[in-house]
Amino acid sequence: MLKPKTRWDIAPLSEAAELAAASIARELGLAPLTARLMVRRGILDAETARRYLNGGPELMHDPFLLRDMDAAVGRIRQAAERGEYIRIYGDYDADGVSSTAFVARLFASLGYRFDYYVPHRTLEGYGLNEKAIEAAAEAGVKLLVTVDNGIGAVDQIAYARSLGIDTVVTDHHEPPERLPDAVAVVNPKRPDCPYPFKGLAGVGVAFKLGHALLGRPPLEWAELAALGTIADLMPLQDENRVLARIGLDMMRRSDNPGFQALARVGGMELAAASAEAVAFGMAPRVNAGGRLSRADIAVKLLTTDDPAEARQQAETLDALNRERQKLVEATVREAEGVWAAKRASAAESGMREPEVIVVAGEDWNVGVVGIVASKLIERYYKPAFVLGIDAAKGTAKGSARSIDGFDLHAALTACEELLDHYGGHQAAAGMTLDRDRLPAFEERLDRLAREWLSDDDRLRKTTVDLVCSLEEASLEATSQIALLEPFGAGNPQPRMLIEGVRLKEKRAIGKEGKHLRLAAKRGGDVLEAVGFGFGGLAAHIADSARIDLLGELSVNEWNGARKPQLQIRDLRVDHVQVFDRRGARDKRRALEQLLETAASIGGAVAGSGSAAHAAVVLASDPGWLEAAAASETGGASANGPIMIRYDEWPAEGADCFTLVLLDKPPCRDSFAAIVRTCASLERVHVLYETAAGREVRFPDRSDFGAAYRLLRRMNRGTLPRADAIAALSRTGLPAETLGMMLDVFADLGFLETADGRIRLVPNPGHRELASSPVYQRAKRGSDAERLWSAPCAELTEWIIGIRTPGA
Repeated sequence: MLKPKTRWDIAPLSEAAELAAASIARELGLAPLTARLMVRRGILDAETARRYLNGGPELMHDPFLLRDMDAAVGRIRQAAERGEYIRIYGDYDADGVSSTAFVARLFASLGYRFDYYVPHRTLEGYGLNEKAIEAAAEAGVKLLVTVDNGIGAVDQIAYARSLGIDTVVTDHHEPPERLPDAVAVVNPKRPDCPYPFKGLAGVGVAFKLGHALLGRPPLEWAELAALGTIADLMPLQDENRVLARIGLDMMRRSDNPGFQALARVGGMELAAASAEAVAFGMAPRVNAGGRLSRADIAVKLLTTDDPAEARQQAETLDALNRERQKLVEATVREAEGVWAAKRASAAESGMREPEVIVVAGEDWNVGVVGIVASKLIERYYKPAFVLGIDAAKGTAKGSARSIDGFDLHAALTACEELLDHYGGHQAAAGMTLDRDRLPAFEERLDRLAREWLSDDDRLRKTTVDLVCSLEEASLEATSQIALLEPFGAGNPQPRMLIEGVRLKEKRAIGKEGKHLRLAAKRGGDVLEAVGFGFGGLAAHIADSARIDLLGELSVNEWNGARKPQLQIRDLRVDHVQVFDRRGARDKRRALEQLLETAASIGGAVAGSGSAAHAAVVLASDPGWLEAAAASETGGASANGPIMIRYDEWPAEGADCFTLVLLDKPPCRDSFAAIVRTCASLERVHVLYETAAGREVRFPDRSDFGAAYRLLRRMNRGTLPRADAIAALSRTGLPAETLGMMLDVFADLGFLETADGRIRLVPNPGHRELASSPVYQRAKRGSDAERLWSAPCAELTEWIIGIRTPGA
């Protein structure tokens, strides 16, 4: 066996869904696999599928369906008519920066009097603050338009009103119970908002503001909408998918100097821009300004039309991003040290490990704590809260990232009385509190996690879109998967499960063999698969294994040839594997290597409470056992390797993960009993020798009949046994087999033996071969010999069969 890294969530398509997929495939001329994937994404008829594949701006919703949009447009136009000064108040992350740049370009195109302001993450924090409002009043600002913030700024907006400043809020974060008393609060997540799509990013709401002001979708800035939507991990569904598709298409043809410079420093080809390239190439650099310096740098990059200025700002952001990477690495190390100490303290006290990671440190840069939280989740798969402590102020400010089943916004709301400020959504959030309240905060979060999280929630999960066959994974179907792009949050690249394939090829590749390349086969179909970072599994997959592969299909192009390829995300072998070492030149060394591996497995399971041994070494020859004992690795621990003779296998069994066969088992039945008692068995290593090229056929009923007739024709009374065997050799059977046949005849009463001579018994009567104990023993021995010498795949199938219930 080989266990997967994650829990696979597989939901089969219903009969109705399969019928819908067949109809879509037929009407649109799609491969069945592509149609089934669309149905999995909730597209249940051909017309909806056609709009999904080909739809554009016509699929966008009426912006005035957003609550307060009419009031927002009215106040902004009033400001323009009066010549009032407008300030765009943004946020420092990539969504906030994109939103600020978007509205800046929109207002500039309309000829408004405006500027923009993005607060400093460390010095001012998230959202509106009184000092920034006072500065706006001093500058003569009469209208604030917030983007990607403002929904929770009740007191701040009231203060702005007291200074003669009106506010229009555009936001997408979870609204509090009490909304601010602004001229307009535009947020699709408002409970009273009828807008049909709730998943817009901050820049998506800004786009809808532009749509309302212009009377048409402002597609000329769709690149900005795509950047912010993808960077903020908003679901690429509905209107977001349309924005991302159009924006990415524009980006590939863009003459925008900001995007060109950003792509250049990120080492990406703008002509091949994808959601993945934006998320991992552009977004971190756009975010870097707000994390370590000022977000204005990124806003300038995205609003300038000067290539030289764009190049300068992009290089600054790239340098900040490299600095950010180093800072993240250092903070992750410190955070893991704090977490390790908490785990050790819990273990020493006999308490359970905390269900939520809460770590804090003085002088941790609050601009990177969100990234650090994500890194901790990757490693430990627990909700993670990482906070930087300001020793002078006595406050802790941080970010959180979560797992399925633990809603961060709900959790922070349940801790509201402990917090000075908080905001966010289910998967990501920020908070500020007094450092003295950290223990109570941590205790409350831990209690909530124990109440909310199920055992399944605590296991990392991989959602499987479809189970498909190798035949379905054709070049046509794989090519059509690209029709479902762009892939990202809410529309991930489809994960396909291909079950029970055999190996045509297997090898570790790349530097130090870190990666795995497979050629999977079933019948005449072959599919290449590659697993980055999976190279270490090559030695743990037997050549005879049936493998389940989970991954993403794509088209691999090389030297003009195109063929489907699976990028492996996880894999498993759900049966006992047999590793064939029968040809090993140095069996002693082979045994030592196996025991070293088994010892490491034993160490891994020792802490899990398993009573199974890492390995049991089986042999008939005591000499082999002595040699094995001398080479044993792992000591005499409960999980270490042990040595047992076949005939001394304990009646109660001896559970283990690995069986090592130094000699051939004495018979099939006794070995089957051993295998059945090893409930934890995952691997069988075969080291015994076989007679190469020598396959002895066990005689069938006709062979016994022909031999007996030949003996009757000889009719010489008594004759030496050796002469009888010589005479019977004309049957083509070896002397060893013929001697066994004479013993069977004697056992059945067909002949008598004495002093090395045989004599046929006249009229012995009818007897079945199977009634002879000698025949039965010989047959079992022959079957066993043939099995022990059989190809590894056959031995594997036999072991699978005897471990199958009812077999």
